[in-house]
Amino acid sequence: MATSHGDQQFTNYQIHHTIPRMDVEAQYNKALDYLYSFVDYSLKYSSELAKAEFNLDRMFALMEELGNPQNAYPIIHVAGTKGKGSVSALCASGLKVAGYKVGLYTSPHLLDYCERIQVNGEAISHDFLVELVEEIKPAVAKIPKLTTFEITTALGFLAFAEQRCNAAVIEVGLGGRLDATNIVTPRVAVITSLSYDHMAVLGDTLAKIAGEKAGIIKHGVPVVSSSQKEEALEVLQRVAKEMNSEVILVGKDITFESVSSSLDGQVVSIQRRWLSASSRNPAAHSTTVQIPLLGKHQLENAATAYAALKVSGLEISDEAIQRGFAQVKWRGRFEIARRDPPVIFDSAHNEDSFEKLRQTLETHFPGKQAYLIFGASEDKNIPGMFAAMKPKIRRLIVTRADHPRALEEERIVELARQAGIETEAVSPVESALARALELSANDGSIVLSAGSMFVTAEVMRAWINLDTSLRGR
Repeated sequence: MATSHGDQQFTNYQIHHTIPRMDVEAQYNKALDYLYSFVDYSLKYSSELAKAEFNLDRMFALMEELGNPQNAYPIIHVAGTKGKGSVSALCASGLKVAGYKVGLYTSPHLLDYCERIQVNGEAISHDFLVELVEEIKPAVAKIPKLTTFEITTALGFLAFAEQRCNAAVIEVGLGGRLDATNIVTPRVAVITSLSYDHMAVLGDTLAKIAGEKAGIIKHGVPVVSSSQKEEALEVLQRVAKEMNSEVILVGKDITFESVSSSLDGQVVSIQRRWLSASSRNPAAHSTTVQIPLLGKHQLENAATAYAALKVSGLEISDEAIQRGFAQVKWRGRFEIARRDPPVIFDSAHNEDSFEKLRQTLETHFPGKQAYLIFGASEDKNIPGMFAAMKPKIRRLIVTRADHPRALEEERIVELARQAGIETEAVSPVESALARALELSANDGSIVLSAGSMFVTAEVMRAWINLDTSLRGR
């Protein structure tokens, strides 16, 4: 079904040797400079983001210039506020085990830009990105006002075609309706848990946010949705009906329950009452999967990914899903870097995800509090995050990532004090990690990074660079 591992190695061998090895990193940095020379809305304040000219015309024109590589393989398209990255990673891992050569496109990256474009679980090489950028430049030059994200998305679609992928999982960047990824006609549209985020762009009610996310629903294409609050679900179901698309709802058409959970992962039983999107069967079917991802919310993500794979029309067995889910790797999601004293990296960055983070901490580390290394973007509901997390915070260590949208430490410290949370400001991020580790060494409390993907990425990088003796096990 898929290109053999040997074929993949041969392809990568050719790519790796196109550019002289000594020049690769210099060329890679030039390629990144080129990409960042365009408008990058991820670096803009929310007030600028709200005024952005989002439309799909530029993307359609760019992909036409490139020969529409996104049409060369079947796609699972994933939107949502929280969980879309985990669902995407689970789907890709299942497809890989099933024998597909699978592309995975996600954003943002944690440690390396190439993480955004993966083939069979591996980020594309730096020299392949350089080649892709050179290939795409003539097309980009013909289309005014392209953004960094639009060009990167096109690079992902092109990479998967050139690597001869026969399946791809594409994660939406922001929203859905006007997101650069929304030029595809997928096998299934997936919408994960919806909550309040990016409200300056997506709207200030769940109904408005759901309307933007529902923009990925295409005519006649089945929809898989995680459980939603009624306000959001009504919108999704209305749009699906208008598009003549069947909705498979987690919590109704597919249910799940926890079997067991430990720091090594969790086991979830998934029940479904249908065989395919076009042929329902009242007889229930049950399967049990193990996932290394922690937190009750990941159980629902597993059920959502399972449903997405089953209604995609792609041939995949329960056994392949079981093996794929068990092997999934998705960094920065309650990632335990050290168990004693615990060091945990997490991507929580809104009130809802901090509520889930607190619940996961209480499950796996009852009675333990955390030194929370915290930074946030200027558009986040920081008081809401603090309210959700306060019982688990021993001390807040406020820092600031090297990112234009990062909120000043002074403002976060003020909000923390208003919330009655003991706090101190430590910069740069490396020093914040060192301070948290110092405090943790005295009392065994958790060292936890959350609040901003950019802060967590820098904490992870600092942790990797620490001397092995300081990291411990």
